[in-house]
This record gives sequence, structure tokens and C-alpha cells, in this order.
Amino acid sequence: MRKIFWIICSLWLCGLFATANAETYTLTDGTSVTGDPIAYNDDGVMFHKPDDSYSERIPWTKFTQDSLKLLANDPKIAPLAEPFIETPPPARTQAAVDVHSVNRLELPAKGSVIGGLFSSGLGILLLLLIYAANIYAGFEVAVFRARPIGLVAGIAAIAPIIGPLIFLSMPTYLPQGATEEDMQTETGAPPEAIAPAGTPQAAPATAESVHVATAAATGWQAAAAHPEPEIFQRGQFTFNKRFIETKFSGFFGMVRSAANKDMILLIKTPRGQYVAERITRISMNDAHFEVVSGAARQEVTVPFGEIQEIQLKHKDA
Repeated sequence: MRKIFWIICSLWLCGLFATANAETYTLTDGTSVTGDPIAYNDDGVMFHKPDDSYSERIPWTKFTQDSLKLLANDPKIAPLAEPFIETPPPARTQAAVDVHSVNRLELPAKGSVIGGLFSSGLGILLLLLIYAANIYAGFEVAVFRARPIGLVAGIAAIAPIIGPLIFLSMPTYLPQGATEEDMQTETGAPPEAIAPAGTPQAAPATAESVHVATAAATGWQAAAAHPEPEIFQRGQFTFNKRFIETKFSGFFGMVRSAANKDMILLIKTPRGQYVAERITRISMNDAHFEVVSGAARQEVTVPFGEIQEIQLKHKDA
């Protein structure tokens, strides 16, 4: 009897010591479980609790990382617990950077824009083109302002840009005693053709001379097939919007009147001459003419500054 008692006491003490050595494992939901793992597989672990009860099988994913590491201390449980233990990333090692000295190119000395143009072939070519354009501008200004072409072009060559601007700002040259209205008269005669007040006038025409002149004029008109062309030249007339609208009003519109339906305009410019039958549009700086080129018709824009002469003539003359 005494022997059985000591066996029961020994078993009780062993259970007490085993309960005292039981580990506590925390779970991800904040709870914990205390006991010894007695059954484990891929689905989880079952524990023998200190109160001699058994826990349900707890999945591996519910254990915290510290609990998984604690379970992995058991060599039998380690192969099942280690796949769920997160491996910390390797520490970054900062590589040493060696900075080597390099040979840098020296920047050229800063200079002016004009100096840079003269220091290259392309810059010199651009300057020559600008200089040639300046002289051509002097020629155009001389034609537009009725000034001597050689004088204006020479001053443009000596004083580029400034010279043409000076002559462009000056008024158009008119002969002494003439006005712009005089330059746009019907006859187109320059002021020199107008006799001064002190010039002796021709003797009054007698009835006989008037009769002879009338007969001669009648005979000449009978012989002539077409009227003489009217010529308007730069220098005697100022070509502008008002002049075109005043002198050639019959050329506007789609339908020409019977008086001038057979008349044409011959416009002479440095680029060539144009035969126009109608003025389609006009602005302050240029006019648009309907030009006949063979069987085709086209619209040509002619700036007033390029017009050297306009002839009003019959199309068959």
C-alpha cells in the first residue's frame, strides 16, 4: 500500500514540474496559449495545458514571429515552423565611391555678338547678305521716293540701315512748284510743262486756223484705229491707292462699262510687266490685278513701290 502511495506522489510531482516548465506562446489575435506541444503537423500544433486539458489544433499562421522562433528551438518542430518565420532583409552595405579628378576643358572667353560674327565664315556670309540687302533697300527707297538712285544707294553703302531709313522718312521728291495733286493730273504732264505766268502766250486762234485744226483733227481721228495710250510714269505721278482708284475706276467690278471694256492696263515693274484687264482688290500698300497669261487668268499682287509705269491702252493697240 505504501509503495502505491509513493508512486502516485512521484507522478504528481513530475506533472507539477512539467507544468512549471511549460512555455507561453502568443497568437496574432492578442491571445496566448500555455503548454507543451504534443502533436504537430502541417496544419498546426496541439498543446497539453497545465490544467491537464488539451487545446485545439492552432494553425501556424496564427502564431507570432517570436512564438514561431520559440517553437523552432525544438528540432522536431523546426522543419514545420521555419517556413512561416520571416527572414529579415539583408542589411544594405554602402559601397565606397571613389571620386577621381578629371581634366576639364577651358571655356572660351566671352565676347560680343558682332565679334562672334566676324570670327566665323558663316557669320561673315550673313553680314555680307545683310549689307547687300541694305543696298537693295536703298534702291527701292530711291524708286519709291523719286530720289536719285545712285545717291541713295551710295549713302546706304556708307551708312547701312540708317541711310535708307532717313530717305524713307523724307517726303517724295516733287519738281519745284509742283504738288502731289499736280503729279496726278489727267494729262500726266510734269510741272515744267506748265508755262510760268511771265511766259509769252501763243496768239489767239483765228476762225480760219480753228477750221484747219478741226479738219486736221477729224482726218487724224478717222485714220487712227485706236486711241493713243495714256502713260503714267513714276516721278510724274505718285502711285498710291487714291491714284489707282481715281484714274482707273472703270477697272473695278466684274462687269466693265462699254466705254472702257476694250481697254487694258500695262503695269511695268522691276520684275516684269503685267497685262491687266481688271483690278480685283486694292489696299494701302498694294493692288491686286487680274492678269491674262495666254488662255489662263490669274491674280497678281503688285506693291505700289514697285510700279514704275502704267499704260492705259486699247487691247489691240
